[in-house]
Amino acid sequence: MQKKLIDRNICEKLFGDDVSIQFMTSSRVRQSTYRKVAWRMIPFLLLCYMMATIDRFNIGFAKLQFLHDLKLDDGMYGIAAGIFYIGYIALEVPSNLWLVRTGVRRTLLRIMVSWGAVTCATMLAHSAIVFYILRFLLGVAEAGFFPGILFYITLWFPDRLRGRITSLFVTAVPLGGVIAGPASGLTMQHLDGVAGFHGWQWLFMIEGLPTVVLGVIAYFYLADNVASVRWLSAEEKGVIAAELALDQRDRETHGASFLASLKDPRVYMLAFVYFCFFSSLTTVLLWMPSILKDVVGQTIGSTGWISGGLSLLSTVGMVFVGYSSDKFRERRWHVSMCGFAASASFVLLPVAHGNLIFTVALLAVASVSVFSILGLFWTIPSAYLSHSAAAGGIATISSLGGLGGAFSTMVIGAISVRFGNLYAGIDFMAALTSIGMLTLLCGFPRQSHSVETAENY
Repeated sequence: MQKKLIDRNICEKLFGDDVSIQFMTSSRVRQSTYRKVAWRMIPFLLLCYMMATIDRFNIGFAKLQFLHDLKLDDGMYGIAAGIFYIGYIALEVPSNLWLVRTGVRRTLLRIMVSWGAVTCATMLAHSAIVFYILRFLLGVAEAGFFPGILFYITLWFPDRLRGRITSLFVTAVPLGGVIAGPASGLTMQHLDGVAGFHGWQWLFMIEGLPTVVLGVIAYFYLADNVASVRWLSAEEKGVIAAELALDQRDRETHGASFLASLKDPRVYMLAFVYFCFFSSLTTVLLWMPSILKDVVGQTIGSTGWISGGLSLLSTVGMVFVGYSSDKFRERRWHVSMCGFAASASFVLLPVAHGNLIFTVALLAVASVSVFSILGLFWTIPSAYLSHSAAAGGIATISSLGGLGGAFSTMVIGAISVRFGNLYAGIDFMAALTSIGMLTLLCGFPRQSHSVETAENY
């Protein structure tokens, strides 16, 4: 049986001199330890991220009613949807620095309560300007949540486990759609006019309140670090401390990561690829309800159910594509083929106009493809960048590429107003996505078999 000696000095430094830990741990103990941590934390964090997804993208359903009520057009909607990312990206780094100083419990309390409150306040929007301000504030409130959770995961899981844990966490995006689609459609259809409020107003209120509650629960349920929990034994804490210490020693050996990432041109190429991908992702999330509603005979309720079904299919497809990528130890072509498939689906949407089955089939392909990229993309930077540049590179890629969310919604909205339909703007996103995939294939040649095996690439 494989064994590892736990470093007593590390454990005493973390847990105090009164904790005596000097023993041998087996692989079975390590597996049971991380299984316990995963079952304790990941379902709750997954639920929190699902609410983030719902509160961020419920505007796509609310649009089906509030455009008329607030006298807005698609161009104004595009600005409102995109301005979220301006606030989000501007405050992303300060929010993460605050998390490091104050801990995840206080940070999640601040982030989740504030973004839930802003979501609820959106029901009171009565003009385009107010709507813009509230969407910007939502981005400010939510800033740092996703990268903050990724950082929090590094405090509990060693490098060798973070890939699968992160992939599991990311499934919250399509799973959020499974809930948000039917819930949004039913809320807007059946509560419209209740107590003098429109359906879209009830939507923001009903979907914002649970986030406030979860933020309060997070403060009491989660722990800031391994040393402070009572549900792990001293031995289990020692297992985690030892592996994290080895990872930290390795990172220190390789030097400063952020400065190294800024000097690597591949970081900016990957940021462009992520920008193109993120543009296609927000196209699906924020404009799919409008495309479905335009099909003759579709109500808001039926649009919600179809959207939820597509999200469920995307979750299954995401797992399948990820399994295929792991089996063949290949990322570039899996990501690229998904991108090209999404682009082709976007281009064919005008042909399917008015045909429900054809439209749903094309949206299914696009949805499965973009969510599969979401699950695979972040395996690529760590495989191509040196260890010293990977951490800082990921932060840079995320910040620059995330601007694709603002870009795509504003461009599609503006083009929609100019040409009178959504399809011209979506075709533009199809072309941009294809360019991004070609950049990935041409700019990042296939690595040698030995490297792929070593990096699980």
